[in-house]
Amino acid sequence: MRAKLSTAAIVETAAKIADENGLDTVTLTYIAAKLNIKKQSLYNHIDSLFHLKCELVIYANAHLKQYLTHAAIGQSRDDAVLEVAKAYRQFALIFPGQYQAIISLAWECKEDEKFKAASRDLMDVLFKVLSQYQLRDEYLTHAVRGLRSIMHGFVSLEASGWFHQPIAKEDSYLLLVQTFIYGVEAVEKE
Repeated sequence: MRAKLSTAAIVETAAKIADENGLDTVTLTYIAAKLNIKKQSLYNHIDSLFHLKCELVIYANAHLKQYLTHAAIGQSRDDAVLEVAKAYRQFALIFPGQYQAIISLAWECKEDEKFKAASRDLMDVLFKVLSQYQLRDEYLTHAVRGLRSIMHGFVSLEASGWFHQPIAKEDSYLLLVQTFIYGVEAVEKE
């Protein structure tokens, strides 16, 4: 018996395809084949491929937020930043298609209210983690931007195959995050 088709099932299928085969392989034809349905049946739940991809970005943002929130629970200050950074990298490695969707499709969906809310929710995790430091509002925003940039920059370079030295990538990543923490602590004392 076939499971009842829903927007959630379609989006989850799209996420799985993106993670397994790359974001570029997410097509309505491929999704319909994976769900063993006719392509036209998808239009009862989504308007277009564009609509589906916006739903995928929202789904991926919520999924990443869940990962980061779980990592931050019970942690404080430096430990919270390190655990969130580890979770961010782990998410990008385990769910590469979803991560790519967050980064590459966000601009296309920027006017969607559900996307805006999902993005705010994701960034709120970083604001809460870094708000444990005594930073003025302006510096807190700078710190959040900095941490996100460090995490994204590293995982993007790693995913693109840029790290060839026989030194553990995770050690490099954690050293980078620890250096960021030292910087935040120095600004906190000003």
